[in-house]
Amino acid sequence: MFFVDTVATPGLGNHSHLAGGRSTAVAVDPPRDIDRMLVPAARRGVRIALVAETHVHNDYVTGGPELARVTGAEYLVPADARVSIRRTPMADGDTVDVDDGLTLRALATPGHTPHHTSYVLQEDGRAVAAFTGGSLLIGTVGRPDLVEPRLTRELALAQHASARRLVDELPDEVPVLPTHGFGSFCASSQAKGDATTIGEERAANDALVKDADTFVADLLAGLEDIPAYYAHMGPVNAHGPTPVDLTPPRRADAEEIAARLAAGEWVVDLRSRVAFAEGHVAGAFNFEADGKLATYLAWLIPWGKPVTLLAGTREQLAGAQRELARVGIDRPAAAATGDPADWVRDGEDPRSYPLVSFADLAGARGHGERVVVLDVRRDSERAKGWVDGSLHIPVHELRERAGEIPDGEVWVHCAAGMRATIAASLLDAAGRDVVAVDDSFASADRAGLTVIRP
Repeated sequence: MFFVDTVATPGLGNHSHLAGGRSTAVAVDPPRDIDRMLVPAARRGVRIALVAETHVHNDYVTGGPELARVTGAEYLVPADARVSIRRTPMADGDTVDVDDGLTLRALATPGHTPHHTSYVLQEDGRAVAAFTGGSLLIGTVGRPDLVEPRLTRELALAQHASARRLVDELPDEVPVLPTHGFGSFCASSQAKGDATTIGEERAANDALVKDADTFVADLLAGLEDIPAYYAHMGPVNAHGPTPVDLTPPRRADAEEIAARLAAGEWVVDLRSRVAFAEGHVAGAFNFEADGKLATYLAWLIPWGKPVTLLAGTREQLAGAQRELARVGIDRPAAAATGDPADWVRDGEDPRSYPLVSFADLAGARGHGERVVVLDVRRDSERAKGWVDGSLHIPVHELRERAGEIPDGEVWVHCAAGMRATIAASLLDAAGRDVVAVDDSFASADRAGLTVIRP
């Protein structure tokens, strides 16, 4: 008998997998915090004998080399991947033994990267699971534009061919177990659900129901902006990441927090948008620990800028530190726990701003108040509808384009509130008067606002 355990990283939209038999297992695309793979292995009573990468990752720092070192496992990497770390190259058709009767077969599936390789778990020669990394996802495929712009169309065509190769070679009942696609920006479009099979994808996946030219045209037309930090992940993974250090950061008092802000460093408040709006350190930014912290903080922060973390609890701080390490923000410069009263100097008061609904915005407009409405959603979201008279600047462009915002009070909204509070905190830190709309965009027209829908 075989098993497959999945380790989810919701903040990044990724899944890692542990698969094996009675005594040994393979870890596929492990996260940097490798204890999350060691724990299920210990629970199963198996030894991790193999660690396999489907590709050199662009969205997170891999734990593959460290997991292989700690466990003594063989480290499997696609043969054509340009890496400078010790590994066993896996070419198309190569197989390795996982456990008695269990083997892992490499299947070249270029598209997400030129060297991308899927792995088929076989029990007594019968395919029982397909680890498809960034190739065949749930209802979509991995995006082909993360390597080199001149290769994007070529890789999109390769994705189409790779998806078809997978369904041609594998039975319909085989589970498809991708790494990306659960909210990851590595997916070319939003995936739905968390489980699928070869047969389900054969019937519904765009790569399998559209001809190559139509598929490529639609795929390229729908690609979103690439998170800025992706540019740093590939080189780190190719050269081999350092072991992660999750020991607690040094404690900062109010004077040090003020000094770091004065020096232009980033101070990030991890508390909820409600708590932040009610009171925060002037100049701090709000990236909620329960949101997509790693993605958006790594996307917006100037790479290498020192960051100090403010958290309500030690547990919140530890969780955020772990999540940030997954994207290469390794060691916070300092940290503090508690609340704003602990973080501001004597004689200073915390700042605050209103948190409102779309109904409040409609009311303000109805009373004749002249406010600036700022929409910080992505281009694709904006294209489906927008509040009449609103200004559009995606949150990841806000720091560079803040000068485009007219004078006056700025009411910021997104689709649900998380990105609005990031944007509001950035503007608040710059001295603007802000109001954050903590509401679903679906409520905008019901609130009486005019929503333009093309």
